[in-house]
Amino acid sequence: MTFEELGLAAPLLRAVTEKGYSSPSPIQVEAIPAVLSGRDIMAAAQTGTGKTAGFVLPILQRLDAAAPAHPHRTRALIITPTRELAAQVGESVSTYGRYLPLKSAVVFGGVKINPQIAALRKGVDILIATPGRLLDLHQQGEVSFDGIEVLVLDEADRMLDMGFIHDIRRILKLLPARRQNLLFSATFAPEIRELTRGILHQPVEVEVSPANATADRVEQWVYPVDKKQKPALLRELINVRDWQQVLVFSRTKHGANKLAQYLEKTGIDAAAIHGNKSQGARTKALAGFKAGKIRVLVATDIAARGLDIAQLPQVVNVDLPNVPEDYVHRIGRTGRAGAAGLAYSLVSADEIKQLNDIEQVIQRHLTREYIEGFEPDHELPPSAPLRKPRQAQARRPSRPAEGGKHRADGRGGQGHQRPGQGRKRPGNRGRNRQAQPGNAR
Repeated sequence: MTFEELGLAAPLLRAVTEKGYSSPSPIQVEAIPAVLSGRDIMAAAQTGTGKTAGFVLPILQRLDAAAPAHPHRTRALIITPTRELAAQVGESVSTYGRYLPLKSAVVFGGVKINPQIAALRKGVDILIATPGRLLDLHQQGEVSFDGIEVLVLDEADRMLDMGFIHDIRRILKLLPARRQNLLFSATFAPEIRELTRGILHQPVEVEVSPANATADRVEQWVYPVDKKQKPALLRELINVRDWQQVLVFSRTKHGANKLAQYLEKTGIDAAAIHGNKSQGARTKALAGFKAGKIRVLVATDIAARGLDIAQLPQVVNVDLPNVPEDYVHRIGRTGRAGAAGLAYSLVSADEIKQLNDIEQVIQRHLTREYIEGFEPDHELPPSAPLRKPRQAQARRPSRPAEGGKHRADGRGGQGHQRPGQGRKRPGNRGRNRQAQPGNAR
């Protein structure tokens, strides 16, 4: 299958070729023809599968093929949950639409609003926005929704997690009734299906991988360790394995700041990125990380959403997420677009509940390995047996705000005997494998 066979026009094919892509990804093969046909879409795809181009390319083609009834009126609206994702989508629109006479703009909070207003007043065909800033601009009379032909909700599951559902519903009431709707989500959780009932009309469902499946090319390990030893173990892994670029996930903003400061004090260039950071600081940190000036980027789940980092070799979970599906999003930062990736989780005994929930979602037990010198005093209990997923899953737990407290009592499972004193020294990768029963790597 080629992009030409999908029916894309010559200007788009030229832009795709210059971007270096020769053949479409599975999500693009499914989504592009459906969008071109004018159908509503409900699509589930892992991060890094090319979903952004899957809706940007056909939207560009549809808008270019049909002359607008009113020049300089916004015709396509793409809503994203985070600033970083909005910027990433905006960059894709500019890249793929470089040979088309279409204008686009990106608006989000955390930066001055006046330059965004100036851009909108020049007229845009495609507007990429976060919900809050979009509503602010509409209330000021700077955005008109009258001409919207296409609506895209990108990463809808994250919008629900972040509490944007009320803003989304307010925006929907302002849009024309007749429009094409495209909803993209990492999962088809029950809340997502509930949301689509009031938005999509006889949608085409596109799902290119099993629900909540982790990237096939990402190798995953669990390193049992006491909580107080996690920073030191991370430092050890970075130095011994000579990691030059690693994305680290922390559960809280405070934890991200503290860990980045610790690494800096030990001579490792690091920066934290989270919701309390200004947009300028976030952009600077990400640019430094991509350029290799910052070795370790410590992020919270919300801040990391939409980060586009090519060929990221490894991801480390210093804390396990409270919402198990977020584990899938996290490790999806590596092993993108067919490249191999590595994901490591530093897990303490009080995180056994989160670990069990993650293993249930991905339907596999993760391999446990012990790092010499960092064996835990408080042993991580054994994993619970996997249960067959139900057709109708229970409601996902609500997300505490970043920095909020979450109680994990660490109970569950039976007693676990610590590895004996005859443990072999780790090999050149610095670890000793203790596989869980029934592991399937």
